[in-house]
Amino acid sequence: MKRQSIAALGLGLTLALATGGAQAQDKKNVDSASKSFIKSAIEGNLAEIDVGKLAQEKGNSPDVKKFGEMLVTDHGKANEQAKTAAKAVDVDPPTGSSIMEKGTYAKLKMLSGDSFDKSFIDSMVSDHQSDIKEYQKESSKSDPVGQYAKESLPTLQKHLKEAQRVQAELKQKSTTGSKQ
Repeated sequence: MKRQSIAALGLGLTLALATGGAQAQDKKNVDSASKSFIKSAIEGNLAEIDVGKLAQEKGNSPDVKKFGEMLVTDHGKANEQAKTAAKAVDVDPPTGSSIMEKGTYAKLKMLSGDSFDKSFIDSMVSDHQSDIKEYQKESSKSDPVGQYAKESLPTLQKHLKEAQRVQAELKQKSTTGSKQ
């Protein structure tokens, strides 16, 4: 009886080690592009939250303020998911946006009124177009980062569509206002 228990224990230990080793191996098998992507995604989410708050504060148009609110809410949720994916692939999540994103924030912070609205929404259209391309590429992967990218795409597409709508509305308002 003892022999069977010891053998069963040995088999259980072997399976536990093999499973743990497989999980560790999975983290190592995630390519460097995925690790780089998830770091950039987290930095991007943090940047979107920051500019979203700025839009709520400095926006002239109610649509810009509302879009800013949507960014804060949606990218806040996305960032929690991104941090989970980062930890799953053994990446320490960044705690701030990139230098380039900080530069965009600083530029927007200096603006006000209609100038802010136009620059902000133009930036959001361009940013979301670029993000969608990157997320589409990453979403084809079967690791936790690819899953995060796949789940995030519909929200990014919704943001782009809304940003384009606000952009068109601001252009219409600017054209109509200058003819009066």
